[in-house]
Amino acid sequence: MRLPSNRAPGRTAVDSASSALAVLTVSIGTAGLAAAATRPGLLAEVDQHAAAVRDALGGDRRPLTPAALAGYAEGVRDAAREHGWQPPTRSADFAEPDWLLVRLLAVCALARALDTHPAPLPML
Repeated sequence: MRLPSNRAPGRTAVDSASSALAVLTVSIGTAGLAAAATRPGLLAEVDQHAAAVRDALGGDRRPLTPAALAGYAEGVRDAAREHGWQPPTRSADFAEPDWLLVRLLAVCALARALDTHPAPLPML
């Protein structure tokens, strides 16, 4: 779901990205972020990964978007699958999550933060 940098995403792309992030949140984000809220070590790992994701997406130069986050998560999962990773078939174990699970939790945390910020005002 990578979009050319010179094109603004259309409504369909935004809806698709939001849907992809919602699926990720349901599959691991809700339980994982709840676990992080009670485990300071996991929360620190998620925060560190979130900073790395923001950096990788140029979040210090431009605002993060659902499309950018969904595309990033898709790329991480695709690369992991090429190396034999299989998505969890039941609830994930957050007692000792692997790098990939923490990275995807970071994407969920960033997506949640997008939902809490008001939409920018349109340019007149």
